[in-house]
Amino acid sequence: MFLVLISASFAASAHKASDAYLSLTWNGERWVGRWDMALRDLQEAVGLDQDDDGRITWRELRERGDAVAAHALSRLDISGDGRACRLGSEGLRVDEHSDGGYAVLDFRADCPATVRQLMVDYRWFFEFDARHRGLFSLVGPSGARSAVFSPEQPTQTFELAGKGGVWPELAAFVQEGMTHIWAGYDHLLFLLSLLLPAALARDGLTWRRKANLAEIGTDVLAVVTAFTLAHSLTLALTVWQYLALPSRWVEAAIAASVAVAALNNIYAWFTERRVWLAFGFGLIHGMGIAGVLLDLALPKSGQALALLGFNLGVELGQLAIIAVALPLIYWGSRQRYYPVWVLKYGSTGIVGLALIWLVERGLDVAILPS
Repeated sequence: MFLVLISASFAASAHKASDAYLSLTWNGERWVGRWDMALRDLQEAVGLDQDDDGRITWRELRERGDAVAAHALSRLDISGDGRACRLGSEGLRVDEHSDGGYAVLDFRADCPATVRQLMVDYRWFFEFDARHRGLFSLVGPSGARSAVFSPEQPTQTFELAGKGGVWPELAAFVQEGMTHIWAGYDHLLFLLSLLLPAALARDGLTWRRKANLAEIGTDVLAVVTAFTLAHSLTLALTVWQYLALPSRWVEAAIAASVAVAALNNIYAWFTERRVWLAFGFGLIHGMGIAGVLLDLALPKSGQALALLGFNLGVELGQLAIIAVALPLIYWGSRQRYYPVWVLKYGSTGIVGLALIWLVERGLDVAILPS
């Protein structure tokens, strides 16, 4: 048997909150399930790293396999037409997602023979992390559905006799897109680095305040539009599998983009070309943002709606951040200390954090505490 050593980084990813991926598929005879759970989450929930060396081996995971299955399935209930389905483990394996190693629990759900309505109650890992999300895909006789489980919405019902409503599914992915972008600290710091000099203009070796709000608004609109177009493009291309790069390269490049954007605020390399900086690095950020939808492994029929909702959520979340940050940046830029204490020293701090991320992702080591 081929043994796999899984390196589990217990430091939190800067781009993803805690996610798990649950799928149910009707194979013509019964419902079969697949549940992908991050090793770092399972370490917290049941303890996998028995020798405390910071790495999880296949042997350690296999020895805790029964505990993993019991823990997970005790926090999942599935019922068909009001009658409980009996859940049973079909084995454990491993897989690699965009943010690291995952344990894959294969299971069966023995439900009544003819089911018109399926109810899923998902309660896993909420007691450890209130930001945890369970991303769910259902492939039944009438087509594919998708949903997002959260502490606020742990139970959802799916009609199997018909197509079902589009709006609840769309709304779930809009919310997931917003949640994802607000938890993506590297994305937020890149956006903040682009916004910090928006109220200033370079005049030789110094910064001067821009004359009016219209000039500031034009700059922000151009930069944000370029960034939005770029990451929306590569988000779609990546989800539709026209574009694929190793996730480790993408995440390292995102960290590098944060460092470059912040360094630009100190050394003014691209003062008149920040739009192109936003567009170029936005292409990379889109590939990173796509990780959630890629890991969900939606069928083709469910990708378009999930992609639309998720991208709308990302943009709405981004607009909310801009709406909060921009008035503060405008007010701060009117103060004498802003160019040095906020723009220069603030950007220096961002550079330092981004370089730590770059080392962590490039060398697969944990420096920052979880």
